[in-house]
Amino acid sequence: MNDRKQAIAEFEKLLDILDELREKCPWDKKQTFETLRKLTIEETYELADAISSGSNDAICSELGDMALHLAFYAKIGAEKGAFTLADVFRGINSKLTYRHPHVFGNAEASTATQVEANWEKLKTREGGTYKPVLSGVPTSLPAMVKANRIQEKARGAGFDWEKPEHVWPKVDEELTELKDEIAVNNPGAIEAEFGDLLFSVINAARLYGIDPEAALEKTNRKFIKRFNYLEHETVSGGKYLADLSLDEMNTIWEKAKTAK
Repeated sequence: MNDRKQAIAEFEKLLDILDELREKCPWDKKQTFETLRKLTIEETYELADAISSGSNDAICSELGDMALHLAFYAKIGAEKGAFTLADVFRGINSKLTYRHPHVFGNAEASTATQVEANWEKLKTREGGTYKPVLSGVPTSLPAMVKANRIQEKARGAGFDWEKPEHVWPKVDEELTELKDEIAVNNPGAIEAEFGDLLFSVINAARLYGIDPEAALEKTNRKFIKRFNYLEHETVSGGKYLADLSLDEMNTIWEKAKTAK
């Protein structure tokens, strides 16, 4: 049996298991779209963590959890008479075919950038009515992810810097405006300028092909590792962090940079 046939067989088994759980398990019986929502968000972050870890086993496991959620939502949808799993697959198949006319039609797109631009144009015209470019950005996305997605969509509409290096004067401008507001101690304006500065830095990351969320997460993990080293070395020496001066902490911190 080839991989595709095995995958279909295993997915059908998942559907059979879910049918039985939905009928016999008290927890599964009471689940709704709303109760599953927060769990799906959690599973999405767990998948993101698995990807960051580089563990193929972890990624495989988390994808299984995501597959369960897909099947679960479709099961509830069918019970409500709203939609079926077939409707879900039919919809995505139709969408992918429509948005890839360079593969399934006569359009031309020889680069990934052209594909993205065509994708965004097609989305605004989908269903026969015009949809605003930014209408597809989920309101509940984390702010950094949302900023990056907004900028990607704006780029798809042609609203972007011509060259990556053109963004730096804007970053400098936003930093200067922030410093000016800090100088006059205007809290509301300081918050606004911090937002503008962060938005411009995220823009710079995107222009240089860096995922700002992934970059920040790597820095978070690096900081945690070094801070844990600082704390371990301090406690091992019979002291607490509060007992150390900042200079003493910095000395251990420098060692942490080369520690394995």
